[in-house]
Amino acid sequence: MTTTPESLRPMVQTLLNSQIQAVLATQHQQQPYTSLMAFAVTPDLRQIVFATARATQKYANLMANPRASLLIDNRCNTSADYRNAVAISAQGATREVSEAKRAEWLQLYLNKHPHLRDFASDAACALMQLDVDCYYAVSQFQNVVEWRVSSAAA
Repeated sequence: MTTTPESLRPMVQTLLNSQIQAVLATQHQQQPYTSLMAFAVTPDLRQIVFATARATQKYANLMANPRASLLIDNRCNTSADYRNAVAISAQGATREVSEAKRAEWLQLYLNKHPHLRDFASDAACALMQLDVDCYYAVSQFQNVVEWRVSSAAA
């Protein structure tokens, strides 16, 4: 089955809801900097929420340059991944969750990651959101499809 922009939304929703970790890519001294992150996605797929201590390099990177990407995939680390795995990159700008949204989005995050309650609720932890501009989905090894969320109907 070939993926089309019209079929991408359910694929993105399924993958983001089924996976608990993503790789966050930021920039540090003009070099990529990657971090493994727990995440949650809003029901409309427009924001992805994650938590990080403010004392981390990734937080400093995001404060210096808010553009970031998250890679979420379902690989099994076998040769069948070339045919079966799906990888989605979410690209956009990050910012700290506003006080008005913090309780709601902290609950969204903790619904998926209840074991991270102490970490995510700590005053030294920043709850961040990635405002997604677009998703790139790669399936069947080299089928790449772009979905521009900013132009999609909510």
